[in-house]
Amino acid sequence: MKTFKLIALEIMDGDEAVNVPLTDGLIINKEDEQSTWLLEAYTAAPLYDFFKKITDEQKEVIVQAVITKKDNDPAFFQTKVVTLTQFKNHISVLLEGRLRRARRDYSELLLDSLLQKGFTGNALLNEFKEKMKSKPRIK
Repeated sequence: MKTFKLIALEIMDGDEAVNVPLTDGLIINKEDEQSTWLLEAYTAAPLYDFFKKITDEQKEVIVQAVITKKDNDPAFFQTKVVTLTQFKNHISVLLEGRLRRARRDYSELLLDSLLQKGFTGNALLNEFKEKMKSKPRIK
């Protein structure tokens, strides 16, 4: 098994991305035959109802996770909530799933998105550099 720091997490809820502000986070590659990953998010208690609904529906969710360093490209996982634990001011959400391998990497998707929005020349370059730092979700 390999363990990494979870830096940022977004849950895809339909067409919307729900940002999960992390107090702390951990991600584990179990390196098993099923290529399973575990993601633990320790976050604010007000998100309990959101995760409780996902848990009760036993719904699979796509998550976008930034691992180890803020500058890293996000990785996408197809997951299910395994456990949801409520504390006084926080919750712990344990998700289990598999890495979704994209055919194109984040930088290609971002560039394509910016070109579709009409960016060209220096404006394209500047917007690309800015977005590569902030890593927004790309539809």
